[in-house]
Amino acid sequence: MGSGRAFVTATVACVMAFVFAASVCHATQEIEVTPDHANGLYNVGERIVWRVSVHSKEPTTEARESGAATAPATQPDVPITRATYALKRGGLTVIKQGELDLSAGPVTIETTLDAPGTVLADVKAPGGAEGKEVRGLGGAAVAPERIAVSAPRPEDFDRFWAEKINELQAVPANAQIEPAKCEVPDVRYYKVRMNNIRGSHIYGQLAGPEKEGKFPALLILQWAGVYGLPQWSVWHYAQKGWLCLNIEPHDMPFDQPVPYYKNLQQTALKNYWEIGDTDKDTSYFLRMYLSCYRAAQYLSQRPDWDGKTLVVMGARQGGQQTIITAGLNPKVTAMLALVPSSCDVTGPTIGRAAGFPGWYDNSVWHHDPRILETGRYYDPVNFASRVHCPALVGLGLLDETSPPSGVYAMFNQLATPVKEVIPLVDSDHQATHHNAQAPYEARSNEWMAALAKGERMPPKKQ
Repeated sequence: MGSGRAFVTATVACVMAFVFAASVCHATQEIEVTPDHANGLYNVGERIVWRVSVHSKEPTTEARESGAATAPATQPDVPITRATYALKRGGLTVIKQGELDLSAGPVTIETTLDAPGTVLADVKAPGGAEGKEVRGLGGAAVAPERIAVSAPRPEDFDRFWAEKINELQAVPANAQIEPAKCEVPDVRYYKVRMNNIRGSHIYGQLAGPEKEGKFPALLILQWAGVYGLPQWSVWHYAQKGWLCLNIEPHDMPFDQPVPYYKNLQQTALKNYWEIGDTDKDTSYFLRMYLSCYRAAQYLSQRPDWDGKTLVVMGARQGGQQTIITAGLNPKVTAMLALVPSSCDVTGPTIGRAAGFPGWYDNSVWHHDPRILETGRYYDPVNFASRVHCPALVGLGLLDETSPPSGVYAMFNQLATPVKEVIPLVDSDHQATHHNAQAPYEARSNEWMAALAKGERMPPKKQ
């Protein structure tokens, strides 16, 4: 399985830099792996075929502007003529592997699955700048609506979270709202601080229309890493008529200089996902999840909330928190989660990848089964059956940080009759190539427009 610590550290470094290592940064060639079904979806027993081809990679805008695109390489690219491949069921278990001869042009690889699941086609070749490795990924999902969770929820799951909500409720929120200058007109903007459990705090920013009235509310939750919050993330929605709250996942102010966050990332919050991970009562994610609950509760108690619409949304770790919030707080009326992380943490026990924050890998790395057991109490699949509001979920078939098998397993547990999943055929975790998450973004915009008006979800276009 590899080192859990190394895996997760690399993952967060990727998230912080908004870069996915599908190919080496300096490579001018890329490997493209394309399924023969445009949507990447197949039936059990159906043949799955990927076309593998090599293309010249266009320099990025940044490279052109910096002049790097025209700078001579220390060693010319080696043309890609041969590659190796591995087909991984569930993104983890290798079911087929071999070599590919690309000297005469594109070739195909194929497989089938005899049960619901996902497959990741992983193709690698030397041939980048200075002979560095180039990598291409292809994905497929087989009968995804039937992908099940890898383990049942803990027997005391509901009791544990009821106790933690009670612990939170015993702490007065004492919300402190500080008016602040907004970067755009016609928007009210505030800094927010509230109390959380065990002496910790919740920090965030709140914005709403600069007019009297009652408004639909939106809670935005953040992806992994240690960083501040840009003001535009709330005024963007306030301009559209939302009362929008965006909170930090950590107990820290959101508006400090960049060196402040870099220092925390290297010190107190280094590998924060491992803090307290041997006990469900001490896990770092406990105060994070409860901060989400309290933030939603706060919005629902504001006099300028319309009393009808309370949406929670987020991507990656923010998607993880979104599912948890909708599962814990019945006031939430809709949720939108893009490539949510940490779904189905016990997946590796049945041969499929689990991704960030690597509960299973860290359990193996540290020889401590308590870590995986703790992770089960923070797994979105165990909250999903508590979600009864409309739900939109986006997943990447190439995603190794939020593997699609786990996200499908979570999605299939959602109790709401109004739910929609958007499989993103060409998307890794960050959608580095070809604007691969655009279909989800377009659909979420349609949902948000309807929700803002108090309307039902728009029908999905065929």
